[in-house]
Amino acid sequence: MENAFEPGDPVLDLAARSKQFNGGVQSEVETVEHWIPRTEQTKIDDIVSGRTHGQYHLLIGEKGTGKSSALIEAMRKIDGEGVAMFDAHADLEIFRVRLGKALDFEYHEDNIGSLFSIRGPRDASALLDIERAFNKLEKVALKRRKSGKNPLVLIINSAHLLRDDEDGKDLLELIQQRAEQWAAASLATVVFNSDDYWVYERLKQNATRMEIHPIKDLPKDQALQALRSYRVRYRGQDPPEELLERVYDLVGGRLTYLNRIAKRDDMVDMAEKICEAEKTWFLNQCWILGEEMDDDVMDQQKYASAAMVLAKALVDKEKEMGDAAYDPQKGHRLPEIPLFKARQIMTRADFIQDYDHRNLFTIDSKANVRADSVPMQMAFRQICAEPGFDKYLEETLDRISAIESLGRTRELTIKDLWNQGKYEITTKDKKGNVSGSIEMQTIPGTQDDDDEKDDEGA
Repeated sequence: MENAFEPGDPVLDLAARSKQFNGGVQSEVETVEHWIPRTEQTKIDDIVSGRTHGQYHLLIGEKGTGKSSALIEAMRKIDGEGVAMFDAHADLEIFRVRLGKALDFEYHEDNIGSLFSIRGPRDASALLDIERAFNKLEKVALKRRKSGKNPLVLIINSAHLLRDDEDGKDLLELIQQRAEQWAAASLATVVFNSDDYWVYERLKQNATRMEIHPIKDLPKDQALQALRSYRVRYRGQDPPEELLERVYDLVGGRLTYLNRIAKRDDMVDMAEKICEAEKTWFLNQCWILGEEMDDDVMDQQKYASAAMVLAKALVDKEKEMGDAAYDPQKGHRLPEIPLFKARQIMTRADFIQDYDHRNLFTIDSKANVRADSVPMQMAFRQICAEPGFDKYLEETLDRISAIESLGRTRELTIKDLWNQGKYEITTKDKKGNVSGSIEMQTIPGTQDDDDEKDDEGA
């Protein structure tokens, strides 16, 4: 396992290097695609290098903001010495294998005890194997501390891919317990990298030494600088300031968008395609069906209508902000609503986590809800501005209410009340005391009495 923390790392070889031919000679050239200097980089450098210890860390932000790139850049500066990084996975067995690969730790996979009906060391759960790997890592960290070196760093990328179920919670709890112990003893530093808010909620319950690092879109000046740098690298062009600002107005400071746009001939056209793709994604996930919808789709329409209600609330909030929604110097300022208020607006508390996971809305580290990106907020604005949208949304909500009301209604049919027969229904409270009664009987002169008279005449 000590070899896993020697200089050099497979992650750096995969993400930060590419090969090209120069005159028939193959050479390696540094190509960190997303790397743009940002204010959080110095702090991340200190964490990854081991200069900052005594805490464990959670990097949280939307997909494509540059979290992984910042970590890889920090690793590159120290050539990966003392650092191990791997991607999480929802399946615990795959997580176990990836952890073992990152730590250069074998789980006795070559055991042949089963051939002789002997229980081998791998006859256990994935969680138990992960615990064994952490035990070994702890020994390596203790040996490293005695030699006077900086603490080890273990980076778990894409932590949001863990399932929010019992197995996922058990795994996250196991890792957090170790992270707390190692941080207290300055043995090792665990870094979680997540796109989703639920990981923060789960860790916060038992956290005492956790530090949060929100990674957001670049502000306007840095975004323009990043787009210009990408364009020079990919196309050898220095675009005019007006063109850069036009692109920023469309997509904001999301690094992954800027990187894709800079590679295309027509940057504005690519930016508009990204905006259209985000709008299509939202409509495919959450479009409403109006008052003609069938009752079989009500569950899906509850999900969709709640998203539309929240999108409309964000658009209304943007209108209230007025000119404050866009600062000429800092750029876009997306409207946001506190998480508890967003749940109140939707009248549902369970949908918002899935919205965050599907990159429709995002929840930041301060529990504020907003559109996942500038193009997504633009999609909200366009959808809510369509003629008749408010009435269409209201009709959908009324239809859902009508279906729910019908589901809660029960029809009781009573028949065969001959000779002025009657039924008496008594209601009782939870203690068994009679709280009321209803008596039902035929009324003289009704069809039943007329039928009875006809029978007597016959």
